[in-house]
Amino acid sequence: MIEDRHAIYPRRIGLMIAACGVILAGLVLRRYGYAIGLPFFVVKYGGSVLWGSMVYLLVASILPSRTVRGAVIVACLAAVAVELVRLIHFPALDAFRATSAGALLLGRVFSLWNIACYVAGIGMAALIGTRLWQT
Repeated sequence: MIEDRHAIYPRRIGLMIAACGVILAGLVLRRYGYAIGLPFFVVKYGGSVLWGSMVYLLVASILPSRTVRGAVIVACLAAVAVELVRLIHFPALDAFRATSAGALLLGRVFSLWNIACYVAGIGMAALIGTRLWQT
C-alpha cells in the first residue's frame, strides 16, 4: 500500500511541472500574443484553453488516485463554477477582480465561449496526459 502511494509522486510532480509550463505559456500568450502578430481570437480564446488545461493538470495532481474521467469531471465542475462566480458581484469580489491576479484567476465577464474553451482545454490536457503517461 505504501509503495502504491509513493508510486504516484513522479506522476504528481510531472503534472505540477506541466501546470507551471501551461501557466507560463498563458502569461507569455497574454503578454506577447498581439506583439508577435497573433490574431485576437487566438490570444483571447487560446488563453482560456490554456486556463482549462491548467485546471485539469492541477486537479489531476491534487487528486492523483482519481481516474482520468474523474479528474476531467472535477476539473469541468471547477471551471464552470469559476465562470459562474463572474455573475456574482459585491464590492470585495469586484475589487479583487480589478487586480491583475483577480483578472487572471477569476476573469471579469461571464461568457459561455469561455466555458467551451475551458472544456476543450481540459479535454486536450487529459488526452495529451493520457497519451504521454502510456509511453
